[in-house]
Amino acid sequence: MMKNIIVVLVMTFFGFTLQAQEVRNKNAKVEFHVSGNCEMCKKRVEKAALGVSGVKSADWHMDCGTLYLIVNEQKTDVPTIQKAVAKAGHDTDDFKALKEDYDKLHTCCQYERK
Repeated sequence: MMKNIIVVLVMTFFGFTLQAQEVRNKNAKVEFHVSGNCEMCKKRVEKAALGVSGVKSADWHMDCGTLYLIVNEQKTDVPTIQKAVAKAGHDTDDFKALKEDYDKLHTCCQYERK
């Protein structure tokens, strides 16, 4: 009887412990929109994303404006990456580049802002 109680208590403890730990993927696939126009934009956007610790790959598709990433969620998150891309002068879904960062872009890279 005492052994059963101990087993139940141990199982309950481990159940709560596992629930409390958030599962973070080391190879999460992430995508979001990034504004830009050309090959120079592609290089800049990808370089900004790859400059964030935890970003393993970055591929910006000029035709649709989508940035496809593989990230280690234990090291970074989407807002951190979007802020880095915005700092490079490119608007994202959730973060708009500051005017001074946008103004530093080459004229062919200055996309139409919303």
